[in-house]
Amino acid sequence: MGLKNWFGKEESEDYVEIDLDSVAARENKVVVKPFVLRDFDGVNDILNSLRDGYTIAVVDIKPLKAKDIIELKRAISKIKKTVDALEGSIAGFGENTIIATPQFADIYKPVEKKQKEKADYIN
Repeated sequence: MGLKNWFGKEESEDYVEIDLDSVAARENKVVVKPFVLRDFDGVNDILNSLRDGYTIAVVDIKPLKAKDIIELKRAISKIKKTVDALEGSIAGFGENTIIATPQFADIYKPVEKKQKEKADYIN
């Protein structure tokens, strides 16, 4: 039973060609985004960006560090828990900056070699 019988029109095989080369696919580019953590509430912007999946967060913690060290510890702990849930990485650079990445990026963390303790035979 054709469409002619249902709608009273003839069947037609009209179609539209789509040129796949002309359609620009949305590229998922990695974004390195700086943040300044001034208070605990600023953590939510960082977490939302990390959850998007393509953002590497570079966070300046100096203002909150100078203001309230306990709030800073809470904020870093919250960021760390989210990064761990996303299977990402987090690391500190210097005293005032942390980097948080989602799963696709790793942070190189050099392993410090332990020197063998020499036996001290002279007492």
